[in-house]
Amino acid sequence: MGSGQVTDWQGRHVTVAGLGVSGVPAARALHARGAVVTVVNDGDDARAREQAAELEALGVTVRLGDGATLPEGTELIVTAPGWKPDKPLFQAARAAGVDIWGDVELAWRLRGPDAAPWLAVTGTNGKTTTVQMLASILTAAGLRTAAVGNIGVSLLDAVLGDEEYDVLAVELSSYQLHWAPSLRAHSAAVLNLAPDHLDWHGSMEAYARDKGRIYEGNRVACVYNVADKLTEDLVREADVEEGCRAVGFTLGTPGPSQLGVVDGILVDRAFVENRQKNAQELAEVSDVVPSAPHNIANALAAAALARAFGVPATAVRDGLRNFTPDAHRIAHVADVDGVAYIDDSKATNTHAAEASLASYESIVWIAGGLAKGATFDELVARSAGRLRGAVLIGADRALIREALARHAPEVPVVDLDRADTGAMLAAVREARRLAVEGDTVLLAPACASMDMFANYNQRGDAFAQAVRELGA
Repeated sequence: MGSGQVTDWQGRHVTVAGLGVSGVPAARALHARGAVVTVVNDGDDARAREQAAELEALGVTVRLGDGATLPEGTELIVTAPGWKPDKPLFQAARAAGVDIWGDVELAWRLRGPDAAPWLAVTGTNGKTTTVQMLASILTAAGLRTAAVGNIGVSLLDAVLGDEEYDVLAVELSSYQLHWAPSLRAHSAAVLNLAPDHLDWHGSMEAYARDKGRIYEGNRVACVYNVADKLTEDLVREADVEEGCRAVGFTLGTPGPSQLGVVDGILVDRAFVENRQKNAQELAEVSDVVPSAPHNIANALAAAALARAFGVPATAVRDGLRNFTPDAHRIAHVADVDGVAYIDDSKATNTHAAEASLASYESIVWIAGGLAKGATFDELVARSAGRLRGAVLIGADRALIREALARHAPEVPVVDLDRADTGAMLAAVREARRLAVEGDTVLLAPACASMDMFANYNQRGDAFAQAVRELGA
């Protein structure tokens, strides 16, 4: 179907792979434009049947429990981002010469001729916070904007809705980027790269390549992390529009074409006249809450994208001051007997946990859960000097215990072999026993939560409730 916008959908046979957050809006949008839509879905649970009934009432065909067979006459597949590239449906599509788009690609193709430009963010960790910071800065500049994409608001809804925007702050996962070949952002950032979702992508190289797609065709700025050479390499490999610049962010003193930190001030040396000599103060480190190093990096990336769009320095400051982070991201729960209790349940992989551990000096670490194939030696080796003790929970806690034995044998470890509802309270009590005044008890699990909890939110809530009981 080419790489441009599609205006005539009448009678085209489109298969939507997967229901859920992206599939239902995609099916509705395509049906409304006259396409002949068939939805295929692997699952056949109550939620799927409910969604299927809504679509069937419109005249959309839905096949539940059969996501493997390519419907006859399919001219295009629009897939939910989580569907893996090696699924039989996609193998059949490729053999038949049928294009496969994701929901992001569909939104990009359906946007109008005067559509708002996209400022796009990806990375292993920090995407949601950075996009929310960016939206706050853009709003402070008086621009009509929204935080959309992988963040929970469907890009299709943003692009096709009645609301008019000046610019969109777009969070994109590696899955979404894999299925979005013609996306061309105004400016984009890759925050960091660490092994994640390798079971889906097949290799670190494939994962990085999909992340790097976000830079393709950028018009103004490709924002990269000076401390993460892989992100800079992706900029070098990208095919961008003439005049597009590489802009780095660093927690150190920035060079020309970089944003960084000088004496507690966030400074821009990229979007100023005579950047060889001049710098623009943007905000104070204390304007970023919490002021943990990785969160300051998020703020610098958000500021770089906003400045690429022409936002004044005062809006960066005001936007960062107005921003409140989501729950379970290095959130201070309480101080009990001189010990701080911090909930970073969102640290579901080793890269995020390492950033969290680097934020505090003396830590009793609560960790564990589902490792998703991760190894913990590097994390423990780099963080060992900060650990007062460790309390391990969850299905794969032995992997962390063994890494601690190898790289931090002097650190006392409590191994909690229980998965009942009282396990988190027991973990917090054990952590309190190991901590002394001035320490931080940090929930940064480095693992997924689904072995014991519905999600990382529930895990964080359980931690906060346990801390409150401890304080009482």
